Amino acid sequence: MKRRQFIVMLGGVVAAWPRLSLAERAGKTAWRIGILLFGTPDTDPNVAAFRRGLRDFGYIESQNIALEYRYAEGKSERLRGLANELVAIKPDVIFALGGDVAPLVRAATSTIPIVMAVSNDPVESGLVASLARPGGNITGVTFVSSDLAAKRLQFLCEIAPDLARVAVLWNPDHIDPEYRETQVAAKTLGVQVQSLEVRTGQDFDAAFQTAMTARAQALIPISSRLMTANRLRIIQFSGQHRLLLASGWGPWAREGALLSYGPDLDAITRRAAAYVDKILRGESPAVLPVEQPTTFQLLINGKTAKTLGLAIPERLTALADEVIE
Repeated sequence: MKRRQFIVMLGGVVAAWPRLSLAERAGKTAWRIGILLFGTPDTDPNVAAFRRGLRDFGYIESQNIALEYRYAEGKSERLRGLANELVAIKPDVIFALGGDVAPLVRAATSTIPIVMAVSNDPVESGLVASLARPGGNITGVTFVSSDLAAKRLQFLCEIAPDLARVAVLWNPDHIDPEYRETQVAAKTLGVQVQSLEVRTGQDFDAAFQTAMTARAQALIPISSRLMTANRLRIIQFSGQHRLLLASGWGPWAREGALLSYGPDLDAITRRAAAYVDKILRGESPAVLPVEQPTTFQLLINGKTAKTLGLAIPERLTALADEVIE
């Protein structure tokens, strides 16, 4: 397995930033960091990555930081009220995890700095004015990057050169460019795309039936919280009907998808801690560029390929960060 280094856009090296004692930090006994989650601190794997990132910058819980959690336990209708609760306690900065979470925090305050980690496009969704210069009280990281969708479909076609019909599972309420980029790439590659729109968990059965009616040979879910919540369901459906499944995030390939191509979620989430550090040191979120991933991981499930009767081309074997056997 090869692992590429995650290249950061913010500039500077962690080691080059001096650690400051509490006495040097404006006499504060501890910084308060608010955290708003869709799930819970125990069930959301990205929370652990964020906390590790904070430790990398010298922030230790119960010593120089206090983490104030508010979490919806998977109930989206609670998020707005929880965002208002966090704002009311006036933390030094708020970490908003998720494209459905960040807008509610931003709506609740225009003054408290917000660091986001989102899988949608923060410009198209109206969170920031631009990636280079956010212009408000929110900045952070996004998992979205150009060309991801096109490369994912290209890899799929290399493994299955006769591929002609691909179904794309996507949530129109989750604003990112990957569906339309898949459409553009499909035209170049001579592949027909079947749109499968899903907005809730109840929409999947009908979408799966549409895929079967359209005689889809492959399935591509556009990454979002909805897709992650239904990951095992999608993987099981694809396996049952021998569909080639390609996703954007690594856990999919490890759990049975044919391949995944996308950013390292832990690495990007840990980068969010760098924004917290910069803001606590006095920098304004308005001028801190939103960071996008610049390196990506290709994971291929060799066991799934064999089950489907597919041979992995040598080029992809050499290119892959991991071939799961």
